[in-house]
Amino acid sequence: MRVLVVEDEEDLVEALRYGLVRADYAVDIALDIAQASEKLYAASYDLMILDLNLPDGDGFELCRAVRAGELNGESGPGLRILMLTARDRLDDRVRGLDEGADDYLVKPFAFPELLARVRALLRRESAAGSAVWQVGDLRLDTGRYEAFRGDRRLQLTPKEFAVLRYLMSRPGDVVSSEDLLEHVWDENADPFTNTVRVTVGTLRRKLAVEDEEQLIETVVRHGYRLLENVPDRS
Repeated sequence: MRVLVVEDEEDLVEALRYGLVRADYAVDIALDIAQASEKLYAASYDLMILDLNLPDGDGFELCRAVRAGELNGESGPGLRILMLTARDRLDDRVRGLDEGADDYLVKPFAFPELLARVRALLRRESAAGSAVWQVGDLRLDTGRYEAFRGDRRLQLTPKEFAVLRYLMSRPGDVVSSEDLLEHVWDENADPFTNTVRVTVGTLRRKLAVEDEEQLIETVVRHGYRLLENVPDRS
């Protein structure tokens, strides 16, 4: 899952990046509204962690623009927004939720609570409703953050879930490692590492049991393909 952190406090930025990456989220950083707007337009994010006191304006403005559809980029209307701010007055919390935030957390905060709120938001159904995708006997519920093969629930890391979701959005198509890096990892991912190969390998092992047919095919020198015509065994 890909997270955009919009925050200008250097120490907090690094702490958030470190903690979220350790929890296996892809993390991009924007230091102000202008950078955040560019990134929201160019990339697809699942969650935005948004400060309110930014150098070039108020975070409320960015939240309002996202919810009004003024930033019609890759993230879409299902983007979850967690406001993370030192503003602790009741009227600020009410305004934040009224402007379109999904949650509001006051600084200082405990990082385990932040992670719990992130997990809860990513499980929540998007504004358009929970999307359930199915390819053969493989089923993915993006609202509940659950994946199944037949009746077997899959225990996936956030990165594995994101890779599977991207492959299921293009069943039968060959998806290159570069495509996966762009859409699943953050902007700092090294294209020369084997991180994609390793993650696809662990995902493939979790999908396979005994004599079940393998779902993810490696296309040499081109990438990976999620097979469309695997028999439904559910």
